Amino acid sequence: MRTATGLVCAFLFACAHAAPFTPPDDSTIVEKLPGATDPAARNVESLRRQLVARPGDTALRLEIARRYFDLAMAQGDPRYVGYAFAAIGPIEGSAQGNARYWLVKGLLQQYSHDFASAMTSLGKASELDPNAIEPIAWRAAIDMVEARYADAENECRRLVPIAPVLLARSCDAFVQAATGQLRQAYQGLQAVLAAQSDASPGLVLWVQNRLAEMAARLQLTEEAERHYQAALKQGITDQFLLGSYADFLLAQGRPREVLGLLDGWERSDVLLLRLALAGEAAKDSRAKGWAQQLADRFSDAAKRGDKLHEQEAARFALDIEGDAHKALVLAASNYAKQKEPRDAEILMRAALAAHDAKAAQPALDWLRKSGYEDPALAKLAGQLAQAGATR
Repeated sequence: MRTATGLVCAFLFACAHAAPFTPPDDSTIVEKLPGATDPAARNVESLRRQLVARPGDTALRLEIARRYFDLAMAQGDPRYVGYAFAAIGPIEGSAQGNARYWLVKGLLQQYSHDFASAMTSLGKASELDPNAIEPIAWRAAIDMVEARYADAENECRRLVPIAPVLLARSCDAFVQAATGQLRQAYQGLQAVLAAQSDASPGLVLWVQNRLAEMAARLQLTEEAERHYQAALKQGITDQFLLGSYADFLLAQGRPREVLGLLDGWERSDVLLLRLALAGEAAKDSRAKGWAQQLADRFSDAAKRGDKLHEQEAARFALDIEGDAHKALVLAASNYAKQKEPRDAEILMRAALAAHDAKAAQPALDWLRKSGYEDPALAKLAGQLAQAGATR
């Protein structure tokens, strides 16, 4: 996403689609990555060179790891996470009392979808620094991914006395929007944002993105477009914003705009999937090549036993390969680990396409119990009910 801070993406999760490469030592020259020409990448490489001369500098190692994490979040390239793990590996024994170490470790663990370990690490960070905002916000994020809404709400309450008003309120609104209070969350968050003229661009981006998604669910198409444009105007590179807006444009039948929006983003599996979908819809000559790139990446990941890619792989199998049964296997495996609305949607769609309505029951149960409001999911639930699932 950007060169954004973790504060910005505290309620977002990167979907890593390849196993991170870990350099064997600090002096190893890593591959020149696609983003290596931007200032953030150049800066972290400069810090790595300093580390060769100062291998015992704990603060430097943590700074490098955090910057690599930010690059991974910005660009969707999980190799940066491998470099980050390598940077903090040598201080594992000596940094047990360092709150920043546990924060960084927790961020890297959640990127790898090791949510249980991430919660433990972030909890240790909070114990060592009770006034730190990020560990609490990230714990709320993990709770949201795993559909533990009461726990997420509790973490949001912890933010109230220590976090900026907009951050604390957006945390609460995110929970509300997932638990049957969508319009209230949307209107309330709009009002808070309007009153916060000094909010950081990164936080404004995140809030505008969430408002856009809420507006889309409320079928307020023009308002959703306005929020997306406001988020883009923050001038921060954010792959999750791009992916969210691309999905909105695809749903609106505007695939050619997606091709322009995501031009040059083939390195991110999340965005390459959107390019392939848009290319196919727009009958673009590049669509076949994009689809083949994705097929190769997902095949390689499967051979490694890497299951971090399953949600996107399921969508690829269903919407591009047309293999409903393969998509259902992937979607069901993915839903067993994480339960965000997009995870439920692909499970429900794959179950319908595979004529196995009962396979979507976990998603239907979540939809009923949470009170999540989305016309698209409600429609799928109705179709599944007619096809034989219970509600």
